[in-house]
Amino acid sequence: MDVKTLCLGVLTTQDLTGYDIKRTCEEVFRHFFVAGFGSIYPALAELQRDGLVTATSVEQKKRPDKKVYRITDAGRAALEAELVATPPRHKVRSEFLALMYFAHLMPPERVDAVLAEMIESFENKLVDDLAVFDGPAAPLELTPGQRFALGYGRTVLTAALAYCKRHRPQLARRLRGEGADEADAAADLPREAANDAGPRPATLAGE
Repeated sequence: MDVKTLCLGVLTTQDLTGYDIKRTCEEVFRHFFVAGFGSIYPALAELQRDGLVTATSVEQKKRPDKKVYRITDAGRAALEAELVATPPRHKVRSEFLALMYFAHLMPPERVDAVLAEMIESFENKLVDDLAVFDGPAAPLELTPGQRFALGYGRTVLTAALAYCKRHRPQLARRLRGEGADEADAAADLPREAANDAGPRPATLAGE
């Protein structure tokens, strides 16, 4: 799925400016799809050229006019066709995992700092970014599919957080050349989700 399809999908909820589309992408899709100004505006220009969206200039006091985009019937048809045709690929591009893969080439202190930063990032995403969808100030009323996507994101982040916390001590010991102990062996064993000591994913409102 490309950014053009994402823009069309966002515009099915209401007419929006390019800035509003970017903000929606940041609020709603940040845990699984990255789309910034550099990709959104060219995508909107192409959609407008192809007749899939229209753009209306709206005057603003003491500010430049803003463009408000609206999906057309042709755009809605193109979106529905793309949703049907898109295979359910799941791609992961992680600088964090690339760093950890080469952890043996870095100072142990740097590896531990990387883990600490990611643990904080996972916690912030769970507590701040995704929790906003449960409160009275939620940016939108979630459809069943949106609820599924956000719940999936919470589950993945919760598991990643628990894994990093559980393996951080043993990784530090091994990078320092210390022998494995019983705690290391226990951490290496697979665990049933129900017995995992890590935090359980918070449920979305209504679940």
